[in-house]
Amino acid sequence: MVEGTVWIANEGGGSLTAIDAATNQVVTTVAGVEGPHNVQVSSDGASVWTVSGHDGYAAMLSAGSLDLHGVVPTGSAPAHVVVSPDGATAYITNGADDTVSVIDTSTMKVTDTINVGRGPHGLRPSPDGRWLVVANVADTMLSVIDTRTNQLFTDVEVGTGPAQVAFSPDGRFVYASLNGADAVAKVDMTTRRLVDTVAVGDGPIQTYVSGDNRYLLVANQGSEDSPGTTVSVIDTKTFTVTATVETGQGSHGIVVDPSSRHAYVTNIYGDDIAVLDLDELEVVARIPVGDKPNGVSFSPVPADAADVSVTLDIPAASGAEDGMDEGHEDAHESGH
Repeated sequence: MVEGTVWIANEGGGSLTAIDAATNQVVTTVAGVEGPHNVQVSSDGASVWTVSGHDGYAAMLSAGSLDLHGVVPTGSAPAHVVVSPDGATAYITNGADDTVSVIDTSTMKVTDTINVGRGPHGLRPSPDGRWLVVANVADTMLSVIDTRTNQLFTDVEVGTGPAQVAFSPDGRFVYASLNGADAVAKVDMTTRRLVDTVAVGDGPIQTYVSGDNRYLLVANQGSEDSPGTTVSVIDTKTFTVTATVETGQGSHGIVVDPSSRHAYVTNIYGDDIAVLDLDELEVVARIPVGDKPNGVSFSPVPADAADVSVTLDIPAASGAEDGMDEGHEDAHESGH
């Protein structure tokens, strides 16, 4: 039995959903954030972060009490938020500004803004927190940021439309989904060079490496007119696709629990979550959630048993921007 909480960002529904991983039951619904494209739990499971792509801010709430801890204005069209392994810093991609916002989590203030490639989207820190790698979906490269200086260290050419990245557990390799090439790129972080690519399904978006380093999983979303319905399972040792599993309509977000037993896949056009058993490589549960489930994150802290629904009261003076620019609306309509 897997213990913990799976958090989902329902971008079309303006809500977050929390699922008890032990029972695969929805236990919490948090409303009040317009267009939450992504959700991220801190490594200790104490806080939950999300971004409003609609209103231009990041919000942090307590995972236990569901109290709103703070709201921080971001750049235009924020897409993803991640938290450093030590929990001290949050990083947010601003898709329409070609920047990354750096936030001090103790003060809830932006401390730096870093210029990156075109259309920064997914991003993740290395396991040791030393590097931050950003996938620029309107570009052909990854931006590698030195977290000690908050400076762009280098760019790595990988291919068309990198949407998200995933680190190997030892930090040696980073993998990037190439949404425009229906492939995944493998980058050696020692040399910071592309070393291989492998073909996957149609329109890959999020990707994740299991903690045991057995599998690299890639969610193939396709498009709304022609949804992808699969997850490509890549053997990390051979860097070949060993299985393709049917998971649902518009497979988008993906995360693996720390024990490497289950993967959780958001189906953006099916409004549900697929639970994928990584031993059997088959879907063992399907959980209805909100409209257009997008980002997903796993918390090691088990959910409360009670069914709770809350609505966050976002301060009007949060600095949130009114609406999205036209380019960002187009990007979200395409499902990125």
